[in-house]
Amino acid sequence: MSRDGRSGGYLDELAALLRDKGLPDDHVAATVGELAAHLEESGGDAEAEFGPAGEFAAQLAPEGGERAEAPEGRVETWRWTADTFVDEALLNRFGDEGWEVDRVDALGRFVSHRDPEQPQRWEYRRELITRGREGIDEKLAPDGWEECGTWVVYAWFKRPRAASLGPAAQLTAPVPPAPARSSFFSRRFYALIAAIVVGVIVAGFAVALSEGEASTGLGFATGLLAGAAVPLGAVVGVRVLRERRRR
Repeated sequence: MSRDGRSGGYLDELAALLRDKGLPDDHVAATVGELAAHLEESGGDAEAEFGPAGEFAAQLAPEGGERAEAPEGRVETWRWTADTFVDEALLNRFGDEGWEVDRVDALGRFVSHRDPEQPQRWEYRRELITRGREGIDEKLAPDGWEECGTWVVYAWFKRPRAASLGPAAQLTAPVPPAPARSSFFSRRFYALIAAIVVGVIVAGFAVALSEGEASTGLGFATGLLAGAAVPLGAVVGVRVLRERRRR
């Protein structure tokens, strides 16, 4: 996989920092490979997307975190996405299976990891941040919540289930394997998309009737649909390409 000089230097530095933090070579290679693939697809600048290499490495492998301490380097990683109708419920469901979210990536996916040897339950909550952080971090911190990602107008927070369950938060039974799916979209989400499409069509007819010209309404509706389809198509296209590469 080709890299430009600037991104290549950033990823090399990141790989060295992750190794210094105790992550095994195969895990570092897989992480850097995914980041390189994303940068190649998006054409973005590594530091602009991920921040300074040192800070990004600290997010991927916190000091004293379970990634660095996992026995024999056996750490599972999984990226997945869901709509906001079901994301909080799924986060808590997968958190009960030991999945800890590290961050939300540039495509809006939850980047998660789990230590299969010493899994720990996690719980999550989502907050709306339309007007900035609004003191949310300070409000939630006393109860053990810490941010694990942001996307558009939402922020997600996590805490170990030990904060509410005590020793019962430790998983003793064999954990289920990582789900084969990476996308979880609800019926309500698809219904919303359908409603938007219907709304655009109705708006087109309304314009046509008011203008007395069918072509005007058709052009209006087509323009709205095309405008909505461009960003949606870009996101879906990138996800499809990434899924094919993994097969």
